[in-house]
Amino acid sequence: MKYLFGKIDMQLKLVPRNSAGTVTAYYLSSQGPTHDEIYFEFLGNLSGDPYTLHTNVFSQGKGNSEQQFHLWFDPTADFHTYSITWNPQRIIFYVDGTPIREYKNSESMGVSYPKNPPMRIYSSLWNADDWATRGGLVKTDWSQAPFSASYRNFNANACIPSSPSSCSSNSATSTRSSWLNEELDNTSQERLKWVHKNYMVYNYCTDSKRFPQGFPADCLQNN
Repeated sequence: MKYLFGKIDMQLKLVPRNSAGTVTAYYLSSQGPTHDEIYFEFLGNLSGDPYTLHTNVFSQGKGNSEQQFHLWFDPTADFHTYSITWNPQRIIFYVDGTPIREYKNSESMGVSYPKNPPMRIYSSLWNADDWATRGGLVKTDWSQAPFSASYRNFNANACIPSSPSSCSSNSATSTRSSWLNEELDNTSQERLKWVHKNYMVYNYCTDSKRFPQGFPADCLQNN
């Protein structure tokens, strides 16, 4: 199934114990060299260290907009809900209903935004020990295999391009209308600031070594 804008929910329980080198992923993506992508990636850890939640947005084949977070709970102990709201104005990443990231449409600044072609939902668990844990310093310990993560309760309240009526004004429900125009209210903005202050561990919009000639234009809206 392909989607063009929507509210996507998935519950995940991540690889327990020593998961260094592994990446558990859940993402929206189109195909081809100029693909769009919106993703959650969970970078494995040595036992006792926190997982790193890695987020990124690709448009027209270009990403470079990474933000990373630690979580305020053990994501291997139980299922938690990870959500993406994607509408024409913004993309919002949520963890258990708490916003952790807002990526606004910056087309007015010359920055492309994922809105065509439509995207499918994917999930995967793969070996990325060349970069995932401490920049690749910690490799996968295959004696800990098999590695497994659990997914459940997938839900997509989304527009389906092959069914134009799925998002027509005549059929739009109040639930659909809410995500199609969703933005963060004052309470949600405060929660977002709390996450950024206490749990953000990387922000592309503050990485001056990576962007010595100046930060990307979308940072004016998304920092």
